[in-house]
Formats: sequence, structure tokens, C-alpha cells
Amino acid sequence: GDNAKFNLPMSYTATMLAWSYLQNTEAYKTSGQEKYLLNELEWVNDYFVKCHPEDNVYYYQVGDGTADHAYWGACETVEQRMERPSYKVDNTAENGGSAVCGQTAAALATASIALKESEPAKATTYLKHAKEIYQMAEEAKSDAGYTEADNFYKSWSGYYDELSWAAYWLYEATDDKTYLDKAVEYAGYFGPEA
Repeated sequence: GDNAKFNLPMSYTATMLAWSYLQNTEAYKTSGQEKYLLNELEWVNDYFVKCHPEDNVYYYQVGDGTADHAYWGACETVEQRMERPSYKVDNTAENGGSAVCGQTAAALATASIALKESEPAKATTYLKHAKEIYQMAEEAKSDAGYTEADNFYKSWSGYYDELSWAAYWLYEATDDKTYLDKAVEYAGYFGPEA
């Protein structure tokens, strides 16, 4: 099992890894782990770029979660056992995925900061996709299209926290105060925690 690709938790994890690197760069260098962490950031963010093949399309999942979790076998044989559909969202309210797009934009923005010196071309590519995917999330302001992953990884708090989080990281990556203003604005929509 677990051969499905769920981009909401994957992008959250990628953002946290990049943030960890940005906060503890010297520790990664001293321990000899920097090259491994940066390689992981490239690997996952290259995948997110592939999931965004055109301006207003983002593929948020590959594989049927229910079928995948029912199959307990080697990942090498999963392709022979089941179809691997992919699911996408766009920038419309009817098919939006603002939470997953916001979280992915945050992952790409943090990676662009982390890789700015060692991989400037990739950093530029990641930032370009972060801005475009963030714009999709803002235009949609909806999770109506993010349905296939609901039984596995749902943003229970809605999408405003991801919009705020991504806007903050885009501000850090660009120094464009417009993003910081958006981060503050969207934080005003946070509800009380239960």
C-alpha cells in the first residue's frame, strides 16, 4: 500500500524541510547532511513543477487512494494491479483546490529560497511556479475540486491558512510587500481552534 501520491501532505512536508534548512543551515552543513536535504528538496519540488503543466492546472493526486490502500504488495507490482488515475484542480470556484495549491506554493517558495545560491536556475523556476499556483489558489478561493483525497488528507481548517502561509513564504522569497499584506489579511479569516 501507500503508492498513491497525495500532494497536500507532501507539500507540507517539503515546506517544513526547507524551513528547517533555512533556520538551521549551519547544523546541516556541520553534520554533512546539507547535500542530502537539498537533493530531497529538488526531488519533491521538481515533481510539483511537473504537476503544474500549464497556467491554471495543478494535479494534486496520482492514484486511487482506496484501491491503493487495499493492495498490500510490492510497489514494483502495483502498476500491474491497478489503474493510476490523476486528479487535478484549476483556478475556478467549481474546480478549485486552494488548500493544496496554497501549500504547494509555500513548498516551492521555500525551496526557491533554500536553493537560491546552489541552484539559481531551479530556484527561479520554483518561484515562478509558486507565484502561478498561488494565483490559482487565490482566484478559486475554493476546495470544491479537491475531492478525491478527502478521505485521506483534507484541510479541515479550510484554505485561508494555506493562503496566508504561502503568501508569507512568497514575501520571504520576493520581498514583495503585497504578499505580506495578503498573509496578514488571510490570517484574519482563521477561526478559533477547537
